[in-house]
Amino acid sequence: MSERTIATKAVILSRVSSKDQEDGYSLEVQTDRLEKYCVRKDLRIINKFQIVESSTQGDRKKFMEIIKFIKAQRETIALVADKVDRIQRSQKETPILDELIKKGNLELHFNSEGYIIHNESTAHEMMMWGMGVVIAKSHTDLLSENVKKSFKRKIETYGEWYGHAPLGYLNKRDERGRSMIIIDPVRAPIIEKFFTEYATGVYTLPEMAIKVNKWGLRTKDGRHISKSSLYHMIQNSFYYGQMKIKGEIWPHCHGTIISREVFKACEAVRRNWGRKPFQCRSREFIFKGILKCAITGTTVSAETKTKTYNNGKIDGWTYLRTFDPKIPNKRMWVREDNIIGQLEEVLKNLCIKDPILLKQTMEYLTVVNDGKSHEFNREVAAFKEEHTKIQTKLDKLVDLLAEGILSKEDFMRKKDQLKERQYELTEILASYDKVDDKFSKKLASLINIASGAYETFKGSTIAEKRELLNFIFANLQLRGQKLEHTLAFPFSELTKLTNCSTYPG
Repeated sequence: MSERTIATKAVILSRVSSKDQEDGYSLEVQTDRLEKYCVRKDLRIINKFQIVESSTQGDRKKFMEIIKFIKAQRETIALVADKVDRIQRSQKETPILDELIKKGNLELHFNSEGYIIHNESTAHEMMMWGMGVVIAKSHTDLLSENVKKSFKRKIETYGEWYGHAPLGYLNKRDERGRSMIIIDPVRAPIIEKFFTEYATGVYTLPEMAIKVNKWGLRTKDGRHISKSSLYHMIQNSFYYGQMKIKGEIWPHCHGTIISREVFKACEAVRRNWGRKPFQCRSREFIFKGILKCAITGTTVSAETKTKTYNNGKIDGWTYLRTFDPKIPNKRMWVREDNIIGQLEEVLKNLCIKDPILLKQTMEYLTVVNDGKSHEFNREVAAFKEEHTKIQTKLDKLVDLLAEGILSKEDFMRKKDQLKERQYELTEILASYDKVDDKFSKKLASLINIASGAYETFKGSTIAEKRELLNFIFANLQLRGQKLEHTLAFPFSELTKLTNCSTYPG
């Protein structure tokens, strides 16, 4: 364990998450409050950072500037922020901060939440930090749904593709500098010929690869076309006017190279309709996509075996397919209920047994919830205010048009811009109720885990069990008959609370 170091110098971090707040009071109020905190804690301020950025976008360059500055110091530095989510809103920064804390280079001071993380912090304090990050990430993830919803509406309304155009199409800019997609006059005819000939069923994809390369089809960087490229192309519905986004199909406005009938004919050839179809089981398994084989690293699959007795009774057992640790290339089958039993033993140890610690945890989560509620209300009020201001601008535009100051063309252009933003704000406000509800559920999940993950797991549906496992575990793998696991932070700290009073260095 590292020797306890106490910071005497501080770096202040104030952050707001959008340009709209840059000129408001948030940064100034945060900074003033943190300066007073440093006076109370006898910390000498050596630098102040005011950040206007989204903590979910890019690599947070300014955040890394702060880390670089702290690393350059020769003594322990207190990074002082109002709340956990002012410093981080995801777990990706945790390893960076954790390393500096362990070495005694850094202390995290959270003013509003009232605790300090240092190299001798208790496991309970570490867990609190982690819970704050989990809640902050949940808040960010839920709010990002607003952006996705607006993006989806534009796709539905205009049918525009926003990524790189597939082969046969080109990304261009119009005279106003806006991005657009057009049909490639050189490659599109060759691609149409490829689809038409493959639809006959006479040629295989390797044979078609030879043909298209002879015809002169090349990738956008001039390389020859591979069989795998054709395999992906033959499944891309974009060529007949349908784009696939997040598993959903939408019509696009960028023109078609082939007809839907030709695409379906190619699909029939590719799938070889004459063969016996694969029968997929409909049962949902608890570990589907979650459990890995420790020997091969592949996902563990499951299969249910049934037995009919002479009296007509039918029993079923689910087996997990993995590989034998002693003979790595040999498959083996493990009873699922045995692995679930091992999992439940892990979950039993996740509860906080100390009533005082449990009470402190619940109080902390309540404070976090109250803080988020206040933040939600403030953001909603800001959106409503912007909506009202836009309406005022729209009313003034009508007056300017009536007075002849604005032409009809300018009026329509400005009106469309304002109405577009107003529509987005209406969508955002409508989605905030759902965001608030989901945040409450995430908070409830943390409370349930703090008070008893095992009981929560036992009383859940299979879908809820899977969600809980993804939430709690960073890694689950099977080594023969034995379940191995790594808990996600901060749940890794829960198992330390009973036997460990200090942060392990």
